[in-house]
Amino acid sequence: MAEALKLLSTMTQAEIKLCSLLLQEHFGEIVEKIGVHLIRTGSQPLRGIAHDTRTSLDQVKKALCVLIQHNLVTYQVHKRGTVEYEAQCSRVLRMLRYPRYIYTAKTLYSDTGELIVEELLLNGKMTMSALVKRVADRLTETMEDGKTMDYAEVSSTFVRLADTHFVQRCPLVSPTENSEPGPPQPAPTLVISEKDMYLVPKLSLIGKGKRRRSSEDDATGEPKAKRLKHSTDNKEPIPDDGIYWQANLDRFHQHFRDQAIVSAVANRMDQTSSEIVRTMLRMSEITTPSSAPFTQPLSSNEIFRSLPTGYNISKQVLDQYLTLLADDPLQFVGKSGDSGGGTFGSRCARIFRLVLQKKHLEQKQVEDFAMIPAKEAKDMLYKMLSENFMLLQEIPKTPDHAPSRTFYLYTVNILSAARMLLHRCYKSVANLIERRQFETKENKRLLEKSQRVEAIIASMQATGAEEAQLQEIEEMITAPERQQIETLKRNVNKLDASEIQVDETIFLLESYIESNMKRQ
Repeated sequence: MAEALKLLSTMTQAEIKLCSLLLQEHFGEIVEKIGVHLIRTGSQPLRGIAHDTRTSLDQVKKALCVLIQHNLVTYQVHKRGTVEYEAQCSRVLRMLRYPRYIYTAKTLYSDTGELIVEELLLNGKMTMSALVKRVADRLTETMEDGKTMDYAEVSSTFVRLADTHFVQRCPLVSPTENSEPGPPQPAPTLVISEKDMYLVPKLSLIGKGKRRRSSEDDATGEPKAKRLKHSTDNKEPIPDDGIYWQANLDRFHQHFRDQAIVSAVANRMDQTSSEIVRTMLRMSEITTPSSAPFTQPLSSNEIFRSLPTGYNISKQVLDQYLTLLADDPLQFVGKSGDSGGGTFGSRCARIFRLVLQKKHLEQKQVEDFAMIPAKEAKDMLYKMLSENFMLLQEIPKTPDHAPSRTFYLYTVNILSAARMLLHRCYKSVANLIERRQFETKENKRLLEKSQRVEAIIASMQATGAEEAQLQEIEEMITAPERQQIETLKRNVNKLDASEIQVDETIFLLESYIESNMKRQ
């Protein structure tokens, strides 16, 4: 019970609500019920979950299988032999970021990389052989008639994703577990060594992607049932059976963080500085853990040799840039051994930045330094104080704490402000999802009608229908209905874009908080 209270104390209602919405949207009501129950209560055994949620054991087992498959729930075997399941709230919240992971894979590794990451996120875990065949089939479907995607090409992109740590192996059942004497464990222990985490098995996957057939018979005229029987009888062993892969979300987060740092350097200094920082991050992206607050130490000679070809700056100029970066107050770059590292309007932002830099300021000092009239400065300070962006520290000159003999200093606790903003972001995303669901539900009948009409038109086009016939079908949706559909699509697209934008802020805030916690 104490563990459950501790778990709830570290989470907010906004986070729980957002988890609930994400689980329901991706997996349905039963999985959502089990997942949210575990989030609220902490770890529980199977029968306890079934009893508390009033759900059948079979349904609970299926829901837990789905959640474990997608790394949203973990389990632990206790000394008495009982197995308890625990939800991973932070991992559930990462589902909000799935579109960004997929888009990043597309940007770095083209359409093939996009579909590899998409399939892993959709299925949770997959073997390389099944993944390569599935992606090759999907790419072949999009190609012109007569063209197919070779398995070798998909395998090559998969190897590149593994080499750069964007995909990783899942832990395996310990080889010593089945050989140990005594009764079998109630749940397997999964282990993996760090050196094997990105080791791609040597497979000779020969073949090309296949298109789905609309006919029940294949090109030879063999019935589908008979074809399935032959495929079952002649089933070959899977070459990488038991070796499963998953998307490495921490590596994606490291990439997002690096991009944000490079962009910040370019905005604050210049393009050359940002290219130097980009080079340093690229050199250490594999050797540095994704959650590390600093990269591995790099010498200026190593950085100079690794600069992009054609980037003509001398070693002396590079050293000058490195010195400038190290001396900058924001400390994007630190010398080895050093410890480097719109809500209220522009005037409030100026005051906030000023107090953050000066650490402690009296109200009069804020007015003078910020060059803002006394009344406006006072109102802005009180507004930020009421919203917990500022703190007021009292320093009495005498033991009686008389106001006339007390200094009142404004200060900023940046970590506390970051946590408060993160909480607001979670609430915002939950509101956006609810609004999108509301918009879709309100127009459900019209959307279903539109989908039926589109399906009829697609079917008629495939059979070579005339333009007049197609026009007649299109007119089943009236002009006002069509306008309503366009408005709905526009609104939903705006809501989707807003979710992604807020999640970018969530990522920056989480990265900052995590980095500060590691330094303490």
